[in-house]
Formats: sequence, C-alpha cells, structure tokens
Amino acid sequence: MGEAMKIRFGIILKLFFWYFAIIFISYGTIVVFFTYIQQIMKVSDAIVNKRYRISSNSKRMIDSLFTMEESEKRYDVLKRSEYIGYFASAQKEYESNLSEILQLRADTEAAKTWEELYQSYRAHLPEFDVTPQGEEGAQVPWIDEAVINDWMQKISSARAANEREVEASMVGLHRRGQMALQWGLVGAGISILVGLIGIFFLTHSMNRPLRELRRGIRSISHEGVSEPIRIVSQDEFGELAGAFNDMAARLREEDRIRSDFISMLSHEIRTPLTSIRESVNLIAEEVMGAINDRQRRFLEIASLELERISNLLNHLMQVSRIEVGALKIMPHPMDPGELVKESLYRILPAAEAKGVAMQAQVEPGLPQAMGDHAHLQQVLLNLLGNAIKFSPPGGEITVRVEPVAAEGSIWLKYSVKDGGPGIAEEEQSLIFHKYYRVSGVRDQVDGVGLGLSISKHIVEAHGGTIWVESQIGQGSTFGFTLPVAPEDKG
Repeated sequence: MGEAMKIRFGIILKLFFWYFAIIFISYGTIVVFFTYIQQIMKVSDAIVNKRYRISSNSKRMIDSLFTMEESEKRYDVLKRSEYIGYFASAQKEYESNLSEILQLRADTEAAKTWEELYQSYRAHLPEFDVTPQGEEGAQVPWIDEAVINDWMQKISSARAANEREVEASMVGLHRRGQMALQWGLVGAGISILVGLIGIFFLTHSMNRPLRELRRGIRSISHEGVSEPIRIVSQDEFGELAGAFNDMAARLREEDRIRSDFISMLSHEIRTPLTSIRESVNLIAEEVMGAINDRQRRFLEIASLELERISNLLNHLMQVSRIEVGALKIMPHPMDPGELVKESLYRILPAAEAKGVAMQAQVEPGLPQAMGDHAHLQQVLLNLLGNAIKFSPPGGEITVRVEPVAAEGSIWLKYSVKDGGPGIAEEEQSLIFHKYYRVSGVRDQVDGVGLGLSISKHIVEAHGGTIWVESQIGQGSTFGFTLPVAPEDKG
C-alpha cells in the first residue's frame, strides 16, 4: 500500500457506539423504573392521605351516631341535661368528620352516598351547627332513630366501598411493583446482553487483525520473511496491517536485492578466485621454479584462505539456489548410524586440532531414515562444525540418534550437544535466519551466519524440523528430525 488507508469505523467510534447503547438502555430502564415508582408513591399517598382518612372519619361518624342515639335515649329516660351536652358534642364531631370526608370524596366510588348523607343531614339540621339548650324543657333537635339507622347504613356502605377502593389500590400497587421489577430486570438483562454482544464484537473485531499481525510477526521472527497479511478491518488495526504489509514488502524487496547482489558477486568472484587458487597451487608445486621454506609457508597460508573464501562462496551460491527453489532433494533409504559415522570421520581433524572429544550414541536396531545422504551429511557437518567452533578446548561433543513418536508415526531424531557458552533465549528463534550470528561471539568466531539457515531449508525439504535447546553457560543442543523409510512389503 502506497499511502495510509482511510479509517471508516475506528475503534474509538466502536467503543463509543457500544458504550452509548449500554448507557441509553440503562438510563431508559432507570426512567421506566422511576416512572413506576412515582406512580406507586402517588397511589400510596392517595391511600394514606385519603382512603385511610375517609375510613377513619367514617368510623368516628358511626361512633358519633351511636353516641347521639344513646344520649337521646338516656335523656328521654333520665331527663338529665348532661346528655344534651353529650348529644351536642357527638353531633359536632359528626359534622366535623362529614365535612372532612366531603372534601375528599371527589373521585371515590361512594361520593354519591356521602352527598346524600350531607343533604339528609342538612334537611334534619338546617343550621348545621345547632347547639341544644341546656335548660330543662328546652326544645332539642333530636334526630329520629330511623334516620340515624339509615345514616349508619349509608356510612357502612360508603365505608365498604372505600375499603374496596383501598383493596383495589393495593392490588394496583402490587401490579405496579411487579411491573417495575419486571422492567428493571428486563432492562438489566438487555444491558448485560448488549454489553456481552459488544464485548464479543469488539473482541472479535480486535482479535482478528491482531491474530493476522501476530502471524505476520511470527513469520518474520521465525522465517525471516512474511507474506502480506489480510486486512480484515477498516479501523486503526486495518491501518496498522496496511503499514505492516508495506514494511514486509519493503523487507522482501531489500532481501531480494541483497540476494541478487550476493549471487552476482559470488559468480563474479568465483572465476578470478579459481585462477588465483590454481596459480598458488602451481607455484607451490614448483612449476614456476624452486621456492624456499618461507615462501612455501606463505603459499600454504594463502591456499587455506582461498579454501575458506571458496567455501564461503559455495554457501552463498547454495543459499541463492535455495531461494529460487533450485534445491533438489533425492531421498532414499539410508542407515542413520552410517550418516553419523561418516560425518564424525570427516570432522575429526578439526576436533583433534582443538582438543575436543566426540562420541556417538546411536541406539541399536533403528529403522532406516528417508533422506538425501549428501545434503543431510552437510547438515550434520554444519552442526558438528559449530559445536567444535564454540566448545572450549578439552570439551566434549555428543551425537545422539534415537526414535521419537510424533504426529502418529515414528521419526528419527538427531541431536548434537556441546559444552559451549550457550545461546540466550531471545536469540534462539533468530539463529536460523540468514546472516544472523549470536551477539556474544560475532567478533570472536569466523562465519557469516549461513550454515544454520541452509541446514534449516534442507531439513524442512525432507519434511522434518530443526531446533535448538540452550541455556547461557550450559552449552547448546541442536537437533533435527527425519522421516523413517517405509517398510519394504515386496
């Protein structure tokens, strides 16, 4: 990608959307909940300040009527003036309670009954505030017993209607309470569901591009190159993936340019190097005339250096062939112990020169390995050469071959253990990259960091894997696996 991609729906906008949705639902639930609470408070207020007052006042009105009726009867029998006072007091209380109920009756079921009581009371006591005379023989506005009974009946009926209204209000309170609880639970459930969906969506939308980025980063750290990763979102992660693809493309181009340059340089140097080597050999063989011992010693040094440069060019040429897919593997059944024996024999002079002991531990009765003998010997020689190079004088190298079970089948595992300085854990995934050399020995040991990269390609071309186990100060163990040759059924 030549330029940064345009962000359509960024992470911040996604987070804002889901947070807004959750807050909207939560506040909506709270509004509904408080609406029901307000209705419940209104009904409760009506019950406490109206229904219960009507019920209490109506009860006192009945008591007042009983007192008025009893006072009238006792006065008729005893003719004592205090009963007139009792009557007047009960009448006043009746009037007061009836006045208060009339102010509360507007929306009650018994409003008509209370109105009839008021009209009947006015008809029998027009002044509404008559006070009986206290003198003996005065005319007292007694109320007929039948009227009082009729009033009691109406009051009882109105009280029953009021109690029904209280009961209905209580049922309404219960229903509203249930609805408030129901909507509260529904709102909370929806909020939780939306939150979970938002978490899943955001996690998924973040995890997919992150997974692609992890895959690309691992391919660079483990293989040194990376194919373009998929851009699965149009947000900041998509922009990051686009930048990663730009970087990976630039790395691939730089790697290609470097490989082309090295390949070209190797070809160009090979011809003059061959001429120089042949000239040195001719002089050393005294074809050009006799030479003295000092001249011969310098010619031997030159020959060794030319051999080292030639080996380096061979490695570079092999890497170039591997990169263009020209590595030809011709596997065939071979004896795993024979491969170790031949490799140890070839590397023995270098080990003896440094004073490093070598031993082989090959389990008896191993099945034949399936591989290309020449290429696998190169792998084993690379591992043995590195082990000798990094082992201290007087150290020991152990080569093991043993069967292992993997992926439902038997494989052969080759391992080379040395007593060297070890490799830091953070560098172990990098040492199989081209040109990489461990930081602690870059200036102490010759090499350009191609042996392990070539070995890795050869082993993987056989279908196996190559690996390393190491700790600082405890040496290293390099190993690789090879498939077992199929049994001959014929």
